[in-house]
Amino acid sequence: MSNDKKEYVVGIVGASGAVGEELLLILEERKFPLKKLVPLASSRSVGKSVTFKGKEYPILETTHDIFAQQGIEIAFFSAGSSVSEKYASSATKAGALVIDNTSFFRMHENIPLVVPEVNPEDIKKDSTIIANPNCSTIQMVQVLAPLHREFEIERVDVSTYQAVSGAGKKGMEELVLQMQKFFAFELDSTIPSAFPHQIALNLIPHIDTFLDNDYTKEEMKMVNESRKIMHTDFALSATCVRVPILRSHSETLTIRFKKEANANRAREILKSSQGVIVCDEPNKNNYPMPIMATNTDETFVGRIRVDNFDKHILHVFCVADQIRVGAATNAVRIAEKWIALSK
Repeated sequence: MSNDKKEYVVGIVGASGAVGEELLLILEERKFPLKKLVPLASSRSVGKSVTFKGKEYPILETTHDIFAQQGIEIAFFSAGSSVSEKYASSATKAGALVIDNTSFFRMHENIPLVVPEVNPEDIKKDSTIIANPNCSTIQMVQVLAPLHREFEIERVDVSTYQAVSGAGKKGMEELVLQMQKFFAFELDSTIPSAFPHQIALNLIPHIDTFLDNDYTKEEMKMVNESRKIMHTDFALSATCVRVPILRSHSETLTIRFKKEANANRAREILKSSQGVIVCDEPNKNNYPMPIMATNTDETFVGRIRVDNFDKHILHVFCVADQIRVGAATNAVRIAEKWIALSK
């Protein structure tokens, strides 16, 4: 690495969690300009360590003073909303840029909510906190934004098929345990803890808590976050479903435009869109699937077709890795954009 390239002291709050572990991989893969790594977590994780570039780094306890003590310049928060609420201001007071993967800051009026492929202009050189959107929102707006510029969206109806990775390590472990119990003919003995019902061999149309309007918080996140990111006010309705897949969320999008839709033109637009890969050859069984997207940094799009009864409607299916595209990769891309502005 050249000496004229500024390097940064990076802290990861929640370093022992699923997103924290993925952040370490992505920082290494993307050759992030890192001067020093500071893994942080709760007191329960002190004494443990994380591995980065083949070296062990001890996990330190997240405290109000640790950011200044360690000279942290960029702090990735991935430890839950309550942790971000408690410690993010301490990080910013110490001079760090906070990139928050939780829901706490997303709808704060003066805090940008960013998907770099969609609204990089919302990242400012003097930003102190930048919010990372909900995982299901990120992949959706990567598809919607370029189509909106061409056809003008009036309404979106989305159904999600969300992997258990969205519930963190405990969700993934619960699915694996239940499948093991199934093959041992012991599934009836398991008691769900990460989810309200058995997830193995099942679908649960319930992610997060239900609100007074009978939508869940997860569904309303998709509605509100998408409009903030895209700076639009089109109608959007979501139904979010948990499925027994380890990683990668899938979504079915029904998009109504002001202009008549054209499937071939939509494919061209999406093929030229950053972070999107079009897989749309159904006659060759080529379409997006969770297994295809897992451990990648792109959103895969296919099944692109105009509605049979309304030429203003386009139907699309998309898939992306929830831990990477939906969290860690997006966060690192935000940091990279901010660094480019800071030069």
